[in-house]
Amino acid sequence: MANSLQDKVAVVTGAGRGIGRGVAMLMAQEGAKVVVVDLGVNVDGTGQDQSVAEQVVAEIKAAGGTAVASSESVTSMAGGESIIQTAVDSFGKLDIVVTVAGILRDRMIFNMAEEEWDDVISVHLKGTFSIVKNACILFRQQRSGRVITFSSTSGLYGNSGQCNYGAAKDGIAGFTRVVARDMGRYGVTANSISPSAATRMTTSIPDEARELRASRGITGASSTLRGGPDDIAPMVTWLASDEAAHVNGHVFHVTEGLITLLNEPEPVKTIQKDGKWTVDELIRVVPVTLGFELFNPAPSQNPT
Repeated sequence: MANSLQDKVAVVTGAGRGIGRGVAMLMAQEGAKVVVVDLGVNVDGTGQDQSVAEQVVAEIKAAGGTAVASSESVTSMAGGESIIQTAVDSFGKLDIVVTVAGILRDRMIFNMAEEEWDDVISVHLKGTFSIVKNACILFRQQRSGRVITFSSTSGLYGNSGQCNYGAAKDGIAGFTRVVARDMGRYGVTANSISPSAATRMTTSIPDEARELRASRGITGASSTLRGGPDDIAPMVTWLASDEAAHVNGHVFHVTEGLITLLNEPEPVKTIQKDGKWTVDELIRVVPVTLGFELFNPAPSQNPT
């Protein structure tokens, strides 16, 4: 359906490059007025270039769309509020928020610095909260809205060397499920995308790190990246449209030509008895029940 977002207003964070840029461009093409949010930082969060967001705005306008740029940081509540206010001041309302902004500070857990943990959590997890919280104040009042967050297989399944990023991304999935329950009664939906594409972030991982993960059997859920950043935008745009009003509280893995609805956490095996278990009982029972053929994502490399 052409113009699926006609007269809608969207905020897209991390929209200066990669997946976020693809989302902003397609939403504008589908009729939305877009706030393009990007600080223009490097993959690790350093530096700043306001022209990155402004260039995307220029491209949208050149194609006949409507957009404004914002270089506010999502890492503070004041920044998130200012971004939401930019949408209202520029276009009179807000209908959609898409939180793509993120950075990487990969490091094995035993080497990770507190700053590397804090910075990644701040951009991804708090950056999602700062936008969604402020948007939901408006969405609750108007009894409509779309929230689309970004998770990752790094958090949903686990990926070596990314405990900060994985914690944030799995946290975002849980956050989204809660927002769906908080806001669904007000006509608002919240869903999350777990993308897979060759982007500036994914290609920044050194080849030797990929090879080391593979040799140790600790690669993520998918070691092969398919497609490019623009391949994610159609699903995001559909979720933002009125056609997806019935879809709420779900996580979708999206890559080139492939969209997967991921399962909700559910029990796999259960052991039960009257009263509490003793340690001796668990020593006998767990290996032949819960622990039988239990998958180990990183078997010990110690010589035997």
